[in-house]
Amino acid sequence: MNPARLRAYIYLIIASAIWGIAGPVIKFTLKELPPFTFLAYRFFLTSIILSPLIFTKGVSFPKKPKELGLFVLIALLGTTINIGLLFWGLNLTTVLDQTIISMAAPLGVILAGTLILRERVTKIEKLGILIAIVGTVFIIVQPIFESSGPIFAYKNLFGNILTLISNFAWIGYVIFSKIGLKDYKFEPLSLTIGSFIIGFFTILPFSILEVGSFQGAVQLIKVVSITTHAGVVYMALLSGALAYFLYQLGQKTIEASEAILFTYLQTLFAIPLAVWWLKETITTPFILGTVLTTLGIGIAEYKRRKV
Repeated sequence: MNPARLRAYIYLIIASAIWGIAGPVIKFTLKELPPFTFLAYRFFLTSIILSPLIFTKGVSFPKKPKELGLFVLIALLGTTINIGLLFWGLNLTTVLDQTIISMAAPLGVILAGTLILRERVTKIEKLGILIAIVGTVFIIVQPIFESSGPIFAYKNLFGNILTLISNFAWIGYVIFSKIGLKDYKFEPLSLTIGSFIIGFFTILPFSILEVGSFQGAVQLIKVVSITTHAGVVYMALLSGALAYFLYQLGQKTIEASEAILFTYLQTLFAIPLAVWWLKETITTPFILGTVLTTLGIGIAEYKRRKV
């Protein structure tokens, strides 16, 4: 195997493991911090840690309006929009639902590649995508079929919908990142640093609205437990700075549609932790939706790898 491709695989495997653990960490930490305040705190820490690299590593950012516009779009899709919706949704739903819904993201990249890059999709791929979509929709609406009460059901349903929308933002982030890295020669480090700085300043107003004031947000962060601080630090250092940088390094070498396949590895970490640590329950509707989604993904991706 090409050494550069092997390194890319290693980077993406590590990033997937970090992000797989991130779901349960987020859900646990949201017990004390509301989603946007959590994110503002997280983005602030990541930005403070990464900003010195601008000077020590000579990191540069785009200056031409077209390149700068694409850079900002990538940052917003990858942080403020994607992660903001994901945190908001995860505050309302379960890690189990969020994990399976996120499994459909690679198929979204295939469809985006078809529409934007004019890539060809075979009939068997279309069948697999259709089955996966049916499974994903079933996961999204399955709270309605469970007997946890109407308030919980609709709250969970809304959280699932927010998670689905966050997937679309992630798909856009992957596609436009690939364009930026390949066509405009964006550096992975500058894209990572810029994304979190932009993410902090754009998510901060939502945190202020959520708590009522900037001082209120700061005070809330001061009084949370050490375990909550540890969860934010994990998200800031590992899930934020390290995982994003490794993902950018990995997908710089290989195709975007191949890089996003590593998303599937996240379930190996997220589901066991959700059941063991968070005591979430695997229900019959959840199993049915998961089987349909996995079957559809298997059909679509098997044919794609074969081709």
